[in-house]
Amino acid sequence: MNIPVNFLWPEFLWLLVALPLLVLLYIWLLGRKKKMALRYASLSIVREAMGAGQTVRRHIPPALFLLSLALMLIAASRPSAVVTLPSNQQTIMLAMDVSGSMRATDVQPSRMVAAQAAAKAFLTELPRSVKVGIVAFAGSAQVAQIPTLNREDLASAIDRFQLQRGTAIGNGIVMSLATLFPDAGIDLQSLQGGRERQRGYAIDQEKKETKPFTPVAPGSFNSAAIILLTDGQRTTGVDSLEAAKMAADRGVRVYTVGIGTVDGETIGFEGWSMRVRLDEETLKGIASKTQADYFYAGTAADLKKVYETLSSRLTVEKKETEISGLLALAAAVLALLSASLSMLWFNRIL
Repeated sequence: MNIPVNFLWPEFLWLLVALPLLVLLYIWLLGRKKKMALRYASLSIVREAMGAGQTVRRHIPPALFLLSLALMLIAASRPSAVVTLPSNQQTIMLAMDVSGSMRATDVQPSRMVAAQAAAKAFLTELPRSVKVGIVAFAGSAQVAQIPTLNREDLASAIDRFQLQRGTAIGNGIVMSLATLFPDAGIDLQSLQGGRERQRGYAIDQEKKETKPFTPVAPGSFNSAAIILLTDGQRTTGVDSLEAAKMAADRGVRVYTVGIGTVDGETIGFEGWSMRVRLDEETLKGIASKTQADYFYAGTAADLKKVYETLSSRLTVEKKETEISGLLALAAAVLALLSASLSMLWFNRIL
């Protein structure tokens, strides 16, 4: 795999031209030394004294030293490359579907129980420095747990989920954004025509001043992300893709997880029945619009693997970083190794 490397001071690379000159100088010195040795001993005595192994050894320390010089010169040009580093992700919002369809048992023992177990396992995999918040959504959305480092509070919030009617996927995204940006004036009730206010789930923004908003590049906000888990189609609330656009305009990635079978299942509750299907097209659209990914979880084991993948993906990131320090360190190691071998084998530095 090719890793592109950029140089902040590429003019220093011209100094690498000196390396072939040093190699020629080394060869010339070897030839001169050989001629001087032949003045005092016959050629047969010299060959006998220097075996094949000794001949190879004598070139290793200088070769290592020249390589260290090359790395030093490259480091001086200040190279940068895209490398994988620990992420500076500070907050992750779990937006979880608690609609009645989550009682379906096509994912054993049920979609809800499997989702709760996978989410709690996900919390244990995250670094303790990452805050996590939880939004539960059905026909409406509410903050089940504000972002916190306390994993016990988060697990308790997940255990308290109560199944409700309706599926307002867009509301779950908007409420997550309102939690991430409490001073941004994101008002769910204004998008919903007041229904969230009547149910008491909206974040009150009336007394807060709305700051001017300027959209940013999708996926550019690296301090937070949203993980959206649902098993069905939107039946009410804010349009899912409109909510995704709100997240994209703020640079927040929304990773979507679809749980359940694609064909769906017919479930009944309190005298009514309905067939629930997984709207993969919309979930893929949400993820694509926000520069994130969609994951399908058809079984409890699949769901656990999805959360494990998300844990590793959200705790590391690829970032263009200057690597001159690493090259300088490698050069120092090679120089020390060159001097050590020369002292060990020949009782001299080089």
